[in-house]
Formats: sequence, structure tokens, C-alpha cells
Amino acid sequence: MSIGVQDSNGALAIHWRVLLWSGGSLWIGQGGIGQAHAHHAIQISVALSGRMRLRDGPKGTWREYAGAIVLPHQHHQFDSSEASAANIFVEPETILGRALLKRFDGQAIGDLSSELVEREQAPLVAHLREAHAGAAADSVLIAASRRLAECLSGATPPALQVDPRITRVIEHLRANLGNPISLTEAAAIAHLSPSRFRHLFIAQTGASFRVYLLWARIEAAVGAAMTGRSWTEVAHELGFADSAHLSRTCKRMFGISPSMLIRN
Repeated sequence: MSIGVQDSNGALAIHWRVLLWSGGSLWIGQGGIGQAHAHHAIQISVALSGRMRLRDGPKGTWREYAGAIVLPHQHHQFDSSEASAANIFVEPETILGRALLKRFDGQAIGDLSSELVEREQAPLVAHLREAHAGAAADSVLIAASRRLAECLSGATPPALQVDPRITRVIEHLRANLGNPISLTEAAAIAHLSPSRFRHLFIAQTGASFRVYLLWARIEAAVGAAMTGRSWTEVAHELGFADSAHLSRTCKRMFGISPSMLIRN
């Protein structure tokens, strides 16, 4: 599915292709400066042509990158006005996400330029670039994105596995995002006390239960909207108070509001 972002005059200023899979997504395209925002996922940004810019929040200093990684919940701003780019989002509670966190711990915005341009990952970037330029099938782009993220993560030892009690809760949440669920109810699914569950959930996912649930719902909303459903319908189905609540959440987590997203 492709989306576009309109400027103030209604002209198509940004064009992105958005693909989602279990545990991650790819936003690939070009153009525009997003609003400063933060989100739950790990973001791997790769310049496919030109050089993109990122900065740490709205008052940070812009820096150019051929490749960068943004850790979860880090306030940042992204500019690909003069570049085409791929943004690969990886859920931090997946094995791949945990491996990335282990390798890049402590880097709010890490520079991957040398790895992606000069080292063994360079052919993977070239493959992703060629697949995008050739309008490859979704499966080809997804496979290329996941392979690139896996190579950046390094080894993924069994110790990085998520606690099965938290995995059980996450699977339940993902299957029932339209239904309200409290922390106490989630704790019962994990067979833990609420206080123990609260601490374990944060330790395993890096986010509070409330923040994670909000992220899962907004991610599901974007996916549903990409199939052509209305934002109002999606908002009510996924537990948002109204479409305005959904719009504010989307802007806070992705830097753009749903009203800016249109079918190509």
C-alpha cells in the first residue's frame, strides 16, 4: 500500500510505501520533514538516495546520515526532503528487537553510515534500493528489510528470548486490541500479581503496559487504514475516544496526523 502526504496547498509532497508484518514495518519513500515525535519501536533509517537528516527533538542540531538507528521512546525529528529513504521499525520486545537494543544500547540516535555504506551491509542496502526502484512485491521488500535489520543486530543468543508470560499477554493484546483490558486483567493472563506484572512487563518490553497498549493500537490503526477503512471507523474499533484522539496519538508517535495520509 502506498500513502502520500499533502502540503498546505493540497499538492502531493511526500510519497511513502508502507508494509507491515508481525513485529515490524517498513516505510519507504521520500520527501518532507516530520514533526518531532517518539515511538515504541526501534527505527532503522537508511538513505537510498541523497542523505537524510535527523535531530534529537525540535531544538536539537540537524545531522546528515547515510544510515541511523533511533532507540525506543527517543524524541527525534526526521527529514528526507532531499533523499529517498527506508524506515524499518522493529518491535523492541521481539528477539530481533532485543538483539538490536543489546548492540546499540546507550545511543539515542546512532550513526550507522559506515556500516551501511562501507561494510558487509552495503550489498543489502543496494538490494533494498533496487527493490524499491523496481516496485518489487511486498514480500521482496519485507524480506530485504528484515535481512538488513538482522545483519545489524549481530548474534541473537537464546538469552534474548522474551519471558513466555509476557509473550502470552502480548499475543492476547494483539488479538483483542478492540477490547478494553486493564493491567490487572493482563496480570491474570500472565499468572502474576499486578505489581509483579507491572515490573516484569517494563523490564521485558521497555515500556509501561499503558504505553505499549497505545502503541499497539495506533500501529493496528495505521495498518487498518492502509486497507482503505476510514479513520473514524478504525478509531472506534481500536479503543480510541474518537478520531481526534487517534489523530493526536498518531502525530505524537509518527510525526504526522492521519488527515495527512492519503491513498496514492
